[in-house]
Amino acid sequence: MIRLAIAAGSAVVRAGLEALARSDPEIELAGAYSDLAGVEALRPDVILAAVPFEDLPAAADAIAPPIVFLANANGDHPGWTREAVRAGVRAVLPPDASQGEILAAVAAAANGLAVLDPRDLEGMLASPAVTSFVSPPAEPAVLTPREIEVLRLMAEGEPNKTIAWKLGISEHTAKFHAASILSKLNAASRAEAVAIGIRKGLILL
Repeated sequence: MIRLAIAAGSAVVRAGLEALARSDPEIELAGAYSDLAGVEALRPDVILAAVPFEDLPAAADAIAPPIVFLANANGDHPGWTREAVRAGVRAVLPPDASQGEILAAVAAAANGLAVLDPRDLEGMLASPAVTSFVSPPAEPAVLTPREIEVLRLMAEGEPNKTIAWKLGISEHTAKFHAASILSKLNAASRAEAVAIGIRKGLILL
C-alpha cells in the first residue's frame, strides 16, 4: 500500500487526482492540499505535485517523501525538467500524461525509481549541459533531517521495520531512506554508513 499526498493549486486538478488515487487499490490517499506547505506532516510515501515549478523547494530532498511532479498545462520555462531532477524530484511527467502513466510514476517513485518522459530524456541527453548533471559530486550529498534520523536509528542496530514504527512511516519508506543514505554517503553497507556518519558528526556516541 502506497500512502499518497496530493498538492495541486487547481481545485479541479486536485479533485481529479484524488479520484485517480482512490481508483487504485494499492494507494491510500493521505490528503490533498493546494500547495506543498505542511504536506510532509501527513507522512506520505509519495507526494504527487501539480503546482507551478517555482513552488517546488530549492532542493526537493528537503521534503523526505519522493515527489512526482506533474507539469502545468500551460507549460514551464525551458529546462524545467533538468532543474526539477537536479532539485531531487523523483519523477517528472508532462501535462498530457495519462492516468496510467501517473499511477505508474507514483508506484515507481515509491520503489525508489526515477521516471522521465522519453521526450525530456532525449532532450537532456542531447544537451551539452547534461555533463554537469551526471557528474558525481566531489563530496557525498548532504543528508536530509529525516535521513539523519534514520541513520541514527541504524546506528542503534534497528531494522527497517522498527525504524518505520519509531518514525511513523511505512517500512517501504524506511527502506528507501536507508538506500538513499548508503548512496549519498558512498557506503557499501549500513555499518559503513554508520561509520561515515560518526566521522562526519551526524551521529553522536
